Amino acid sequence: MTRWAGTRRAAQQRRAAVILPVAAAATTLLVVAVFSGGYRINLTPSEPLGLWRIVPLYRPAAVNDLVFVCPPQTAKMREARARGYLRFGSCQGGVAPLIKTVIAVAGQHVEIGASVNVEGRVVSSSSLVQRDGKARPLSPFPSGIVPPGDVFLHSSFVGSYDSRYFGPVPTSGILGLAQAVLTYAP
Repeated sequence: MTRWAGTRRAAQQRRAAVILPVAAAATTLLVVAVFSGGYRINLTPSEPLGLWRIVPLYRPAAVNDLVFVCPPQTAKMREARARGYLRFGSCQGGVAPLIKTVIAVAGQHVEIGASVNVEGRVVSSSSLVQRDGKARPLSPFPSGIVPPGDVFLHSSFVGSYDSRYFGPVPTSGILGLAQAVLTYAP
């Protein structure tokens, strides 16, 4: 190797030793800024893929609100985590918030059969499936009245794990409204 080639190689190594840590730090700062600013990346098919923002909700959740919600620590959610339905994230239990639509609020009657009915009206795209994508059995949640302080959640994606299977969730877990920023729906 010539002396010039050795000097050039050493200069490249010094540049790399500076550039790589700076790039790593910049990436880390970007991720922290995005998450602390209320932004989340959705990688599940329940809603369009991409960048979403959590918008504060200064009123009680209402039917048709699309919300970010931290799932409660229940047996159904522990099973969902074990099955890989829930992604890693910032909610209690180390799971990511869910993006779901509120289809029923406290006091409303939800009937679960072949599909979901709220107060006698069929919810569109609410057919239940008997098995998940890995052929494991799924059990529907029993029908009933949404309890005080809870909401019933739904996603029109046929394979969505939502209140059809895990039941109502506490409104205290709602982080805010889900607002699409930059999304892609295949």
